[in-house]
Amino acid sequence: MIRVAFEYGTLRLTGVEDPDLLPACCQWDARSRCYRAPAIDYAEIIMALVRAKLPYEDEARGYNAFDAAIHARREPRPYQAEAIAAWEQARSRGVVVLPTGAGKTYVALMAIESKARSTLVVAPTLDLVRQWYDILRNSFRVPVGVVGGGEYDVQDLTVITYDSAYQHMEHLGRRFGLIVFDECHHLPGDAYGMASKLCIAPYRLGLTATPERGDNRHEELVDLIGPFVYRKQITELSGDFLAEYTTERILVDLSPEEWAEYQEERGIYRDFVYRSGISFKRPGGWQEFIQKSSRSAEGRRAMQAYRRQRALAFAAPSKLEYVEMLLHQHRRDRAILFTQDNATAYSIARRFLVPVITHQTKIKERSAILQGLAAGTFNALSTSKVLNEGVDVPDANVAIIISGSGSVREHVQRLGRILRKKGDKTATLYELVSNDTAEAYTSERRRDHVAYR
Repeated sequence: MIRVAFEYGTLRLTGVEDPDLLPACCQWDARSRCYRAPAIDYAEIIMALVRAKLPYEDEARGYNAFDAAIHARREPRPYQAEAIAAWEQARSRGVVVLPTGAGKTYVALMAIESKARSTLVVAPTLDLVRQWYDILRNSFRVPVGVVGGGEYDVQDLTVITYDSAYQHMEHLGRRFGLIVFDECHHLPGDAYGMASKLCIAPYRLGLTATPERGDNRHEELVDLIGPFVYRKQITELSGDFLAEYTTERILVDLSPEEWAEYQEERGIYRDFVYRSGISFKRPGGWQEFIQKSSRSAEGRRAMQAYRRQRALAFAAPSKLEYVEMLLHQHRRDRAILFTQDNATAYSIARRFLVPVITHQTKIKERSAILQGLAAGTFNALSTSKVLNEGVDVPDANVAIIISGSGSVREHVQRLGRILRKKGDKTATLYELVSNDTAEAYTSERRRDHVAYR
């Protein structure tokens, strides 16, 4: 009889008499004299043994059935029901793409209820782990475990960070029958991807609003989770299920003094790049600039010039004067001011006397700030990247992009922060761009999405 066992993130098969009946993922391991396969191939191996009518003993499976009835039930929205049906039709393996605020979490709850097997939810940040913990605890009448942030409590329903999943999956990989990857665009990669490969879970669900990655590694999601089974765009759901919204791209002219300084500093930076033979179109171009700029006084001056021209484009006084006008115009609304970096976020907070949230902000303080925004204690907050994804801010209806990267995902995520439906609110996103600077090109790149057309 064939025995299938879990061993440090792999499957160990012994008692195999005819290896030709095994799937191709099973390879002979001469050192331990058995056949081995990655844990992710568990379902394929078991189905192959069943089809071949080979007797086997399953020692790998360590997950349980449990009472997964949602006790705070509501009627799913039509697209949520379509998404879960498409997922189940794909053997309960695949990626669901829905806009921020469209209720991806409830799709996961329906998947957990459908499978009723030990479930691991993987989230990218501790904030999202806490959010998932609260949702799961309020949705199911079973203990909810947490792994990450100094906690290690494994239950049939557990939430874990991507970092902790990578660290612990070789031991936890047999404990779960369903694994849910929230913000699954984080998963592809040598480290996080390993967390998927070391887990036997036959049922897999990926959730994201923006799966595409600049390195094209989103294509790996098909192997790590399953096919893309369902997708809706922001434009398809706005009005009925998301807030109606408008976007405005505002070109702000630098003052003559700012423009002259910008040209001078950018000239110094670009001249050094050209004479050093650096090309940012080549892989590693930015690292090459960092290395070469550190080797001479001229190079250090070029780095200083790069930072100064960037600061002028991102947060020139002319741009901040326009922010002041927008804050006054929307003084009865709830606004989020997005910046590219923490230094700018703190500078904005000091200038406009608004609270700030960055990755340095403690969880309790962050929670108090978001509650204050909801209660109207203040009508705006400043942030850099930490609110880009995942965190619910249902009361916010105005986003002001003061600066950002060229990432399409980041820009769509920032729009998503203000689209959660609440009453008849209409959301507005302002994108402030310093005219005739490199930021204008960055803006064009990040707006390459249907939500901005």
